[in-house]
Amino acid sequence: MKYFLKICLPVFLVVFALNFSSAQNEITISHDINVIGQKPIPVSLDGFSGEVASVLKFDLYVQGFSFVSPDAAQYQISGSNSGNVTGRVSDKFAKREILSRSYTGASLRRQAHAFADDIVLAVTGKKGIAQLRGSTSKIAFKAQSENGDGEIFVSDFDGGNPQAVTHEKTIVSAPAWVPGRLAIYYNSYRFGNPDIFYNDFSTGAARAIARYGGSNISPAPSPDGSKVAMILDKDGWVDLYVADADGGNLKRLTKSPEDESSPCWSPDGKWICFATKIAERRVLAKIPADGGAIQVIHTVGTPSPTEPDWSPDGKWIAFCCQFGGEFDICIVPAEGGTPVILTPGEHPSWSPNSRTLVFAKRANWRYTLSVLDVFTKQVKDIGRSSGNDSQPSWAK
Repeated sequence: MKYFLKICLPVFLVVFALNFSSAQNEITISHDINVIGQKPIPVSLDGFSGEVASVLKFDLYVQGFSFVSPDAAQYQISGSNSGNVTGRVSDKFAKREILSRSYTGASLRRQAHAFADDIVLAVTGKKGIAQLRGSTSKIAFKAQSENGDGEIFVSDFDGGNPQAVTHEKTIVSAPAWVPGRLAIYYNSYRFGNPDIFYNDFSTGAARAIARYGGSNISPAPSPDGSKVAMILDKDGWVDLYVADADGGNLKRLTKSPEDESSPCWSPDGKWICFATKIAERRVLAKIPADGGAIQVIHTVGTPSPTEPDWSPDGKWIAFCCQFGGEFDICIVPAEGGTPVILTPGEHPSWSPNSRTLVFAKRANWRYTLSVLDVFTKQVKDIGRSSGNDSQPSWAK
C-alpha cells in the first residue's frame, strides 16, 4: 500500500510516498506498557548501520526499549539498510518471528522511523510515536538567538529536518500546534507588544488573533481546532479567556486577582486545565470550556505546579513543579492525586500516543530539547537548532 505526505511550509515543499511490502506481520502483546517505573524491554539490534541504526536506537529507547546482547535480548531485531530498509523481529522466548517487512519509496531515515513504529506495534500492541498521519511526527519549538530574538522552528520529533516557520527577528514564544492541521498559534512582539498569532503553513501567512492592550499570551487550541484558550490582561486582571479559532466571540472564563497561566485542554474538549493561585498557593485547576466553577486538581507534595499538558488518552496531566530554583517534570492522574516526579526539565508536551514527552532541559544557562519515555524514565537529548531551544509542542 502507499502512504503520501504533502507538507507545505513557507520555505520548503516535500512530497514523498512510502510503500510497504510485508512478508509476515504477526502481532503479540507481552508487556504492560502503562506501568510507571517499568523495566525496559530488552532487544538486540543487528545488521543496520549509520543513520538507520541511530534512528532505530533513538526511537525505540524513548519508547521503553533497551539494547543488550543477543543472548540477553527477548526480541532480536535484524535486517539491513543496503538500498532500502528490510527488517525482522524474532521473539526468542516464543521462538517465532513476529515481524518481517521491507520499506521503499522514501529516504532511509523515513523508512527507519516506519520500521521502529512497526516494532513497537508488534511487541506492545500500541502505536509508536514516529509516524503521524503518514508523516514523521513533528514538534514546534522556540529557537532563541544570543540577543534574545528568536524564531519558531518545526522539526521531526527527534530533531531531524529543522526548519524556521517564522522570520520575524523579534521575541517569539509559546508555539502550540492546531490538532490535525499544519498550523500553529504562537506569541510574537512583531508590533512591540506580546500578541497572539496564527500561522497556516500551507500559505505561510501569519495573522494576529489577539492584539488587546496588555499581554496576550499562552495560546492553546482546542482538540477539534475550533476554539483557542489564552491568557489576557486587557481588563487589568490576568485571566483565562476562550475564543473562536480566529479570535472572535471572546469569552472570559475567570476573574481573579491571581494570575492565571498555561492553559491546556482535556482531549474531549470539555475542560480547560490551567495554573492559578488559591489561598496564596499555586495549584492546578480546571474549568468547563463553556464556563462554570473552578475545580482544583490536587498535586500532593509538588510545590508551585505549572505548565500542565493533558495526555491525548485523557489519563494523565504532565506539569512542572519547582523545588528551590529548579524545575522538574511530573505527571499526575487527570483527576488529581500523588504525582510522580520524572526528571529535571520544563515545558512538557505529550506525544500523540500518550507515552512519551518532549521537554526543555537547562544546562549551563542554555536550553536544549529532550525526549522522555514516561514509564521507564529513559531520556534522549535532541541536537540544538540554536543557542537555546525551548517551549516544545508535539503535533497531535
